[in-house]
Amino acid sequence: MDAPVARRPTAGQVALAEAIARGEQSLGERIETIPADVYLNPSRFDAEMERLFAVVPLVLAPTALLDRIETAVSHDGYGSPLILSRDRDGAAHILANVCRHRGTRLISPEDDEPIAARRIVCPYHAWTYQSDGALVGIPRVECFPGLHTNDIALTRFASRECGGLLWFAKSPQADFTDAQAVAADFDAFDFAGHHLYKRKTHAVAANWKQVIDAFLEAYHVQRLHASTIAGFFADGITAADRIGQHQRAVVGRADYLASVDRGDWAALRRAVTFTYHLFPNTIVVVSPDYINILVVMPQTVGECLVEDFMLIPEEPETNEAEAHWRRSWELLDGAAFAGEDFKAAELCQRGMESGLAGDVLLGTLETGIADFHARVETYL
Repeated sequence: MDAPVARRPTAGQVALAEAIARGEQSLGERIETIPADVYLNPSRFDAEMERLFAVVPLVLAPTALLDRIETAVSHDGYGSPLILSRDRDGAAHILANVCRHRGTRLISPEDDEPIAARRIVCPYHAWTYQSDGALVGIPRVECFPGLHTNDIALTRFASRECGGLLWFAKSPQADFTDAQAVAADFDAFDFAGHHLYKRKTHAVAANWKQVIDAFLEAYHVQRLHASTIAGFFADGITAADRIGQHQRAVVGRADYLASVDRGDWAALRRAVTFTYHLFPNTIVVVSPDYINILVVMPQTVGECLVEDFMLIPEEPETNEAEAHWRRSWELLDGAAFAGEDFKAAELCQRGMESGLAGDVLLGTLETGIADFHARVETYL
């Protein structure tokens, strides 16, 4: 399990804040277009699943989901039955949620909260596994002549736990270099030391890229979110860069930063908003005192699931603290994300499905979207 670390901004985070202070903005040079077909074509969707999602590392959840040893939780969002577990030594594992005997699901997909898992017992014939996937028990083992428990184990997927996030990949050859590189930024926010306040999975009737698009530009904030969160965000400028395949952006105003000590992490977080796009399908929004992680999981060409995790510095200990965080959760997850961002994605999808929208037009403030789609194309 990741150990909590001191909260200090990285050089890259400071550099983006400095760019905002100098009035430098990440802008495109011209209008870009994206064919509506990229959101509608079932064959393209299949290609994205086979050539992108089956190849690259994907975020599953924050470390805080498994905050105790010998715990486990089922996960079906990526189309494969998985178990996320933490063993008695604190190491995380991503395992197939399939018994090696007759293929029975070991942990019900309806059990979406972590459970105690010193032993994971198959409900059919009681084959028994440790939380690291090792097979440790077979009833009537004499009925399986020549088979020993150390001969087989639950299928293990390539995975990493870094920067307070759990990553996995369906391909054993997946390269986790970029996941490890961006972890330094998340260590600066102390993701691993945070408490998981709430999580919720939303069914969104839109192509997965519609949801990602919504978080790759700040152009909409003062318009779409006028009645919810717009007042918390200056209609400022955006500076962005990359950490490998992952996009890092900061939104703020130069005048707000004029008197802020760049080394004062709390003050800097109050002055600017950091967001990350963890390619291909995860968005991280860092508010001054809490963090939202949105994992977008494609289901069909026109449907996706979005799991929202909210991390807070520590578990609420008073009624006042609980009320404070509940208001923040309801504002972000319910009003802004579900009521506005996801709804906008669905409306875009319906418009494109009508055949009347034509190509998508992207202005110079939406260059992050164009860059994202170009990056997806490299895999197809």
